[in-house]
Amino acid sequence: MSAPELLPTPAGRTDIPLSIRPDKIKPWHLERLALVYVRQSSPQQVVEHKESAARQYGLVHRAVALGWPRERVLVIDEDQGKSGQTIDGRPGFQRLLAEVGLDHVGLVLGLEMSRLSRSCKDWHQLLELCALFRTLLADQDGVYDPADYNDRLLLGLSGMMSEAELHILQRRLYQGRLNKARRGELFHHPPLGYVCLPTGELALDPDEQVQAVVRLIFDEFERQGSVHGLLRYLVHHGVRLGIRPTGGPNRGQLEWRRPSRGTLLGLLRHPVYARAYRYGYRPTDPRRRVAGRPGKGRRILRPEDCQVFLRDRVPAYISWERFEANQRRLDDNRARSDALGAARQGPSLLAGLVVCGRCGQRLAVHYGGKAGRLWYNCGRAAVEYAGPQCQSLAGQGLEALVAQQVLAALGPAALELSLRAADDLDRERARLEQHWQQRLERARYEAGRAERQYRAVEPENRLVARELERRWEAALRQARELGEEYDRYRRERPRALTAAEREAIRRLAEDLPALWAAPTTTPADRQRVVRLLLRRVVVAVQGESERVQVRLEWAGGATSEHELIRPVSRYSQRTDFPELLARVRELRDSGMSLRAIAGQLNREGFVPPKRTPSFTGEMVGGLLRRQGRAGGPRPATVAQLGEHEWWPGELAARLGMSLDGLRRWMRVGWVHTRRLADSRGRWVVWADDEEVERLRQLRACDLSWGNRERRARLTVPKPRSDS
Repeated sequence: MSAPELLPTPAGRTDIPLSIRPDKIKPWHLERLALVYVRQSSPQQVVEHKESAARQYGLVHRAVALGWPRERVLVIDEDQGKSGQTIDGRPGFQRLLAEVGLDHVGLVLGLEMSRLSRSCKDWHQLLELCALFRTLLADQDGVYDPADYNDRLLLGLSGMMSEAELHILQRRLYQGRLNKARRGELFHHPPLGYVCLPTGELALDPDEQVQAVVRLIFDEFERQGSVHGLLRYLVHHGVRLGIRPTGGPNRGQLEWRRPSRGTLLGLLRHPVYARAYRYGYRPTDPRRRVAGRPGKGRRILRPEDCQVFLRDRVPAYISWERFEANQRRLDDNRARSDALGAARQGPSLLAGLVVCGRCGQRLAVHYGGKAGRLWYNCGRAAVEYAGPQCQSLAGQGLEALVAQQVLAALGPAALELSLRAADDLDRERARLEQHWQQRLERARYEAGRAERQYRAVEPENRLVARELERRWEAALRQARELGEEYDRYRRERPRALTAAEREAIRRLAEDLPALWAAPTTTPADRQRVVRLLLRRVVVAVQGESERVQVRLEWAGGATSEHELIRPVSRYSQRTDFPELLARVRELRDSGMSLRAIAGQLNREGFVPPKRTPSFTGEMVGGLLRRQGRAGGPRPATVAQLGEHEWWPGELAARLGMSLDGLRRWMRVGWVHTRRLADSRGRWVVWADDEEVERLRQLRACDLSWGNRERRARLTVPKPRSDS
């Protein structure tokens, strides 16, 4: 018997006999495409495993040996360096599925089934499509028909083994990493301010300027109180961060980059700066993953919740107690209802500190009006449960009370505060001076290094000498510009405080109220002072009256109780309103004029509502009119009123509301009105007992969402019985 015909391959081998071509290949298979799928799992394999790539590309010749023309063999290699554990991010595999689904493919070749997929879900999706469109699968061992039961069983087992193999490999590598992490020796990338030694240990960066910048960041965060304030400080003073890249041509080389909010926040959150080691602090939640976004679904754990957490493992920049204090401050700075919030530029002094004495929620601060009026409002129940508003009060009186108590607490320590302020300014200037000296020293070193490189080159080698000369000139120019910038800084801020500056600080400390109200003291400065002394301010308005119970909870654990008189919008809200009304009627009946009554009320200590400091004659007249009594001789008589008709002031007094509120109801048609045919054209209101009860219910009905239908019904007056 003669030997079977052989087809030579590029390697000179003739090991694919055409006579043993499987009988599974039908003519219609040869009329369609043959796809060769090429994939390697990682970029390192793509670079180093050349033989594996050559074997996969060699499958083209196997397709030709099986009967496909060379021009009908298509290679798909878009998935180089990508894992086969998921279809996400694999455009090559997605293209393969699309071609099979369009009935363009007769054969799919892979070096082994694990090259196509290591996920049973994706693998069986391919098998279903191939069985539906009668597409064959082939590897280095044979040709398979997914529509055939035995081949389908074999392919299913092969896919399961590929997925299990991936799990075993990953688990083996993971356990090795975890075992090393449990010893505190696994470091992927050293954080800013640290370097990895050849022994695998973590050490402080040997560059003194890098260490000084890291310590400056922690010190300034305590002074500024927020990440944004810290960022502004660093940018204002031109402080840059020393970064050592973990990849690229400058790997491990020191580079100075501008600070960013994300970098600063990561530095402040990292426990390594407090001698702690952590591993497994960013687990992935599969329910929150998004295709095409590998970092999506991760959540940051607190150090004590990490998979591995070890104390006292690496050199430290700060203590653990200081690290925990920073975490509490970062948590308090979050813009959430249960957080204190960062000190901001708004005029409010107690934003985030005021707590409702009724429901325990934080009061929100609101601003309005041209005069910068502010008030605190507890509307959490309305937001969360669509309920009525809890309480509200103006902010000026409350803040004045708190400021008075804070200044009284600071008074005995005024001298000590002045000395500490001077020392703090000296320390800040010393840190900045040290930073400038380090920058100048580095610039001089770079210029000297460039000069030595230029002088070391042979003069005849002009190709190199010209470039080194250019670098030397650039280094000299940078050093000169930095020196000029340093001179400007020295003129603006001398190295030490002068005697006059120290005397000014001492005088300001002796007069704390003047310093508190000074234009140079910003609202954020006042907020930081108050937050250092107070934990929270609990307020509780007594009903709807003007009296407010205030409890100050100080940082040391002490508490103090105070009572505040807030401005109210109506006379009826004041607790002394019955006494005031009786006194006004008594004085009016005695024959006193409106102006004289106002003066007497002011002398007796009565206070009007809102923000008016004292009574006037017009205010007394308005109060009498609201109670159904005119300030002078009454121009109207009872005979002018019909049955169940009221003067607006009398009805407003009966309902316990303001006359302005009732007049608004009259304008929008919520009550029946009639205009008198006299020279003044005055209005009267019709309301029988049933209507009075309706209006009383409308007065008591709040504006919450749940009462909108009931309130709409109460605004419709019933028809007049005499109309």
